[in-house]
Amino acid sequence: MFYKIFTGLALITATSVMAQEVDKSDWPSSIVIGTGSPGATYAIYGQGLASIISNHVGVPTSTQQTQGPYQNVTLTQNGRIDIALTTMGPAYEAWVGESELAPGVQHNRLRAVAPMYISPFQMAALADSGLNELSDLEGKRVGLGPAGGSGAYWTRWFDKLGISVNASFGPFGDQMSQLSDRRLDAVGAAPGIPAAAYTELETMEPAHFFAFPAEAIETLAEEFPYLQPVVIPPETYRSLDGPVNTLGMWNFVLTHEDLPESLTYEITKAIFAYHDDLVASHGSARETLAENVVHNRFLPLHPGAERYYTEEGIELSPIENGAN
Repeated sequence: MFYKIFTGLALITATSVMAQEVDKSDWPSSIVIGTGSPGATYAIYGQGLASIISNHVGVPTSTQQTQGPYQNVTLTQNGRIDIALTTMGPAYEAWVGESELAPGVQHNRLRAVAPMYISPFQMAALADSGLNELSDLEGKRVGLGPAGGSGAYWTRWFDKLGISVNASFGPFGDQMSQLSDRRLDAVGAAPGIPAAAYTELETMEPAHFFAFPAEAIETLAEEFPYLQPVVIPPETYRSLDGPVNTLGMWNFVLTHEDLPESLTYEITKAIFAYHDDLVASHGSARETLAENVVHNRFLPLHPGAERYYTEEGIELSPIENGAN
């Protein structure tokens, strides 16, 4: 009798396990993640994500160095890569057909998968410069990083604020050296916090970080759906004696709409199940939390990702749950 009961239970268990097995018949044999330049946050974060997908989802995954967010979204739209790491500014412009790389082409096959972290806009001068407000930068020599990166956005913010600066574009690290040498009056960027370049600057002399005026934060956040108010905590940099109010853009993991739903679900689940591994690869992943998916304000979720967040009880907006 015991043997018959045990056998019956074993058969039920085996049947249950088989029912839970994922159909992988339409899964690709490999996955490519578009990241960014060597050593940058995207390159490091992407390696961590690739390791999670390879080891825990079971699909060999590699990274491809690219020119960053603008190129990543276009490569994904065209099916050249499977997953894009991007800030939501370039994603929005591509979505509405205003990408600098593909003007007039609406990237309507992009789908959101998971939040990564927020990149606050940061602008600093040397503490003894006498520059205290963003308006003080009128006519000053201001480094804005690469022209195709956050520099393009800083230019817009200055235009909206009616501030005319003598803008300089180039690698962020080089511009920080120019600031230290006083060949530039201020340098702006949109890295994660704390930004190593600003921290290194502070080891040589104190810096001053500029805040956005409250009315500018409200106006810009309302006009641009990829912008959100951000507060840089005072403990972020040794030069701060209080919080700095600014604006930021979230970074997201995106994919093509044709990536199989079951695979996207498993990838989304693995990102959060192995969150500690992702944080170990790069500290910015501390903000890679399922509840932060609500910071996507315009891009539909991939159905596989949507299923995961629904199961987790996260309330999704009409945009996040796939409505256009």
